[in-house]
Amino acid sequence: MKLYIKKHIFHYEMENLIRLFFPNEKIDVIKEVPNQLEQPYVYTEISDKIIVKTEINGYINENCLSLTDDEIENERRMAELIFKFLTEYTGIKPPWGLLTGVRPVKLLRRLIEDEGLIEAIDHYRNKFFVSNEKIALARRTEAFEKEILTLSNKDSFSLYISIPFCPSRCKYCSFVMQSIERTKHLVEPYVELLCKELIHTAEIAKSLKLKLESIYMGGGTPTTLSPEQLSKVLKTVRDNFDLSSCREITVEAGRPDTITKDKLIVLKENKVDRISINPQTLNDDVLKTIGRKHNTHQTLSAYMLARKIGFDSINMDLIAGLPSDTYESFVSSLNGVCDLKPECITVHTLSMKRSSTLTEEGVKLNTKQAKESAEMLRYTEQKLTDEDYIPYYLYRQSRMAGNLENVGWSKRGKECLYNVYVMDETHTIFGCGAGAVTKLKSPKAEYLERIFNFKYPYEYIDRFKEMTERKNRTFDFYKKYF
Repeated sequence: MKLYIKKHIFHYEMENLIRLFFPNEKIDVIKEVPNQLEQPYVYTEISDKIIVKTEINGYINENCLSLTDDEIENERRMAELIFKFLTEYTGIKPPWGLLTGVRPVKLLRRLIEDEGLIEAIDHYRNKFFVSNEKIALARRTEAFEKEILTLSNKDSFSLYISIPFCPSRCKYCSFVMQSIERTKHLVEPYVELLCKELIHTAEIAKSLKLKLESIYMGGGTPTTLSPEQLSKVLKTVRDNFDLSSCREITVEAGRPDTITKDKLIVLKENKVDRISINPQTLNDDVLKTIGRKHNTHQTLSAYMLARKIGFDSINMDLIAGLPSDTYESFVSSLNGVCDLKPECITVHTLSMKRSSTLTEEGVKLNTKQAKESAEMLRYTEQKLTDEDYIPYYLYRQSRMAGNLENVGWSKRGKECLYNVYVMDETHTIFGCGAGAVTKLKSPKAEYLERIFNFKYPYEYIDRFKEMTERKNRTFDFYKKYF
């Protein structure tokens, strides 16, 4: 598919919009428009009006809309022309309409603040073409998120700690992670330097008189570390950060096959009050298909062990739309997880990332999978609502089955605050470790400045000094924007 761009800067949004309808195709963005257009194509132009021309398999369409003085509205109008044609051509009507962003709930909140609730809903329905089903879900989530957002102040921050190691790479995964078997020699030096970065970050936070709200250790799989290594990282946090204002410490244990009694005891001793134990599915055949090394028995055993040791806030992840999974199998998995009564259940929709093993193996999204994933999420919403869970945060990714969403469901009072803060971009997030990103947030405007750490553990180790020096830019940011 060719996307021709003439006299405008909206290529990123238009490319993502086209991908909603053609998730498996490469989209070539062409800014030097030739005399002869190569089909299939979508041609976009801004002159004295907004013009969109398309030709796909002999099907030709041309339409235009008037220009406005608002660049954001002009972008939306161009997207509307493309959306309406591709909906008609493919017969596909994405439930989130022409929205392609990660944070539809944040967008809805902003519209409510600017226009009021009725006008915001009308905007979602008639300008963004979002389905009534997803508008209702976004409204529910926004209401619960708002309660959490009020806890944050202008001097608040959260801390993210990256452990980029896993027992193996899941076939759907595209995150930067390293197999523990291949990179075992890097783990110890990585932990040493991670602790140094944590100390440096704590010094910055203390100098700026910032208040720590939440801590999230993710990855990767943090519990690939030994009990001693986990203890070292967490003790460094406790010894150097002021935890008097910290509302939660979360560790994403994740993979059941990495969870042991000794590791759980270390987490408990270091005041970790929330963990994740993620089955993804309770179907062992599906687990094999996606490259997970654990089985359902290990998930149940890890969960029961965590309860015995005293954890009273546990999250469990499931994924809708996994290869070889069925609606019936997914329902069985969700029901099985509900029977365990975890405090949080996060239900993701499969996202076919470009660098995942599934994509490299030629697995593609299809209409049947999209419809089945949508049914899985409908059942999820009904079941979890009946079980007194609330949707407390929501986000989307590109190349998702059915262009759907990921939703965190929680018992009241057990929501993961960090998840809401990071999705809403509420306050500064200091990121430590390989692949982590520090996001500096101005309290006066919707402005973020990012400081990137090196992605891979070997880069993180080899260029550690250079990387930590970058974080000193935090002082300039706070001097300028606070």
